[in-house]
Amino acid sequence: MNVENIIQVQDLVKVYPGDVKALAGIDFSVGRGEFFGFLGPNGAGKSTTIKILSTLLKKTSGRVRVAGFDLEDSSSSMKIRRAIGFAMQEVGLDDLSSGRDFLVMQGLLYKLGRREAKSRAEELLELVGLTDVAGRKVGTYSGGMRRRIDLAGALVHRPEILFLDEPTTGLDPHSRLAIWDHLNELHGEGTTILLTTQMMDEADQLCQRLAIIDNGVIVAEGAPGALKDDMGDDVVRISLTTDGDGIYEKAQSVIGGQGYVTGSLLDEEGLVVHVQDADSSAPAVLKLLIENDMEVARLAVSRPTLDDVFLKHTGRTIRTDNADGDAYDQTFRQSMGVGRHR
Repeated sequence: MNVENIIQVQDLVKVYPGDVKALAGIDFSVGRGEFFGFLGPNGAGKSTTIKILSTLLKKTSGRVRVAGFDLEDSSSSMKIRRAIGFAMQEVGLDDLSSGRDFLVMQGLLYKLGRREAKSRAEELLELVGLTDVAGRKVGTYSGGMRRRIDLAGALVHRPEILFLDEPTTGLDPHSRLAIWDHLNELHGEGTTILLTTQMMDEADQLCQRLAIIDNGVIVAEGAPGALKDDMGDDVVRISLTTDGDGIYEKAQSVIGGQGYVTGSLLDEEGLVVHVQDADSSAPAVLKLLIENDMEVARLAVSRPTLDDVFLKHTGRTIRTDNADGDAYDQTFRQSMGVGRHR
């Protein structure tokens, strides 16, 4: 394994009880100081992967190396835990403690002296913008404030690697941007960050490289810009006024035979068509639909996005998949005897 990579994963497999395969032999690596993203819908295997890397969940097979330590070595778990910080998707905090006391306690648990723990708590409260409410009980914090104090708790011991499992899910836009700012600052200081997300804009804005995972398989990997550039063609999105049975399939068939069309897919909003040179192709597509008695409600042209990359590799959108819930995460919680906390 490459010593320049702080995280290396080879042929990682995880099968839950009931023969539920959450990971089907994935390979990826993260360089020291890199901001790496795991992008995918609920149930794709994101949380399973990050829990294995952080020693919270045993793998079925494969090789994993984190911060220079091999998970195969039984003595590695505690060494890995000292090297990482982990903020989970569902925050479990002591609602009766103040934000300041929570961070001091975290410092003491990581064997910091009391004076150092107090100093580190004040430093982190300033970092995440919670100094003014540090004396309030965590139970009175908003969702965004709880995520920020949890992030601060994961940083108490100055970890080499920060694992974040969907850190902004359910937050309002202002709180999301605040978290993004903190993460960019941490990354600028040299912290390696591995973030899981189902939000395209989050992956696009934060990550230097990302892996797109679906049904336990990595279907694409690379820098966000490169993944979009690899799509090559322009994208034409079409909505029709009539939504009868088979109408979009008919439109897809009519358009598909044209030489300027390089591919097409259906999503929940209509028809997505990849074309060469949208300036000339989009009017031709519109004319063709009208000639076949189809009324177009909306036709929009854009460059490829990460949504298009995901759609190309999986045949569906993340938004469609997310309605199904995270079956793998539910299975994990049941197998570990953990209830849901919202």
